Amino acid sequence: MPLKIELKPGERLIIGNALITNDNDRARIFIEGDVPILREKYVLTRNEATTPCKKVYYVIQEMYLSKEPKIFHEEYFARIKEIIAAAPRLTPHFDVINKNILENDYYSALKNAMILIGEEKSLLKIAEENTKKG
Repeated sequence: MPLKIELKPGERLIIGNALITNDNDRARIFIEGDVPILREKYVLTRNEATTPCKKVYYVIQEMYLSKEPKIFHEEYFARIKEIIAAAPRLTPHFDVINKNILENDYYSALKNAMILIGEEKSLLKIAEENTKKG
């Protein structure tokens, strides 16, 4: 059964290594086959990866879109090692993401990395509030 995606006017989508841009009308496309697909709202550019967990998301995104995802594993594991050293409470999130990656389920790893970014945002907010108090 093909994947059905509806695109808003001007919305972009990555399919494999191709960037697809919709024109001025809504469009419905059907995709068959096993290729990585990433909607524009889930794409993070290198410049947007401004926090440690966003940088992890970016590396996972590179894995997901790559034909050779394992070339990014070393960078990924180095990044999470630093994050866990600074914020050990994030370890359970990385346990889930690591399992996804080791099972070559990069799409699930991306979804779980989005949750991780939300947790990081909460931690950064707490740190900022504590700095203002102190």
